[in-house]
Amino acid sequence: MFNEKLKYYRKKNMLTQEDLASYLNVSRQIITKWESGIVLPGLEYLIDLSNLFGITIDTLVKDDDCVTVDTKDMNIYELNAFLVKEKKETYANKKGKVSSSRMGSHDYVYQEGCYKYLDSFLGSSKFSGEEIVYEHDIPIWSMNYYGRVIGKNFDGDFLKEALKRVPVSLPYRGPESYTKGDYCYHNKVDGDIDYFHGYEDIFYQDEKIYECYYHGGKLE
Repeated sequence: MFNEKLKYYRKKNMLTQEDLASYLNVSRQIITKWESGIVLPGLEYLIDLSNLFGITIDTLVKDDDCVTVDTKDMNIYELNAFLVKEKKETYANKKGKVSSSRMGSHDYVYQEGCYKYLDSFLGSSKFSGEEIVYEHDIPIWSMNYYGRVIGKNFDGDFLKEALKRVPVSLPYRGPESYTKGDYCYHNKVDGDIDYFHGYEDIFYQDEKIYECYYHGGKLE
């Protein structure tokens, strides 16, 4: 079915409904209707979709041209998209804070569908924390991190701005780089969502003023 193929290829290309809507210059509600099978797109949109996904229009619309959906891949795409959403809707956006789960902790929660996210950290200028994602209340992914402020010009709001720009392709901390004024954020990751480790820092002019190490992966 077209709607199932559209959803599959969108997630395979690590695009949210909002991303796809922006590319096609339509509303997100239109994408939702297409993926729900309520309406079908016109030919001009089918051409754009085939170009974006690198497939033929026949692959999108012919029922006898089956797509083998890898369940593991679909779960990875969904998890990546969820991680991006929760990053933008919790600490980085000053939202989702809940009561402490342990003495002195700062806790943030975000939930959508079958997924639930918990971020719990201790400290301030030197901090340590853990992020966990649950699927149907079962822990499936986690990330531990430790960071510290090492310069007097550190700006927490700049860090939050960088974290809100987390890309779907690297849904762990922030983008590879982000600059605003005299501040520059860098992030490097090795591995993938199954098993990874990374390092981020912030420079003010030529001085490193912040750094954070992190690692994590899938749970079984």
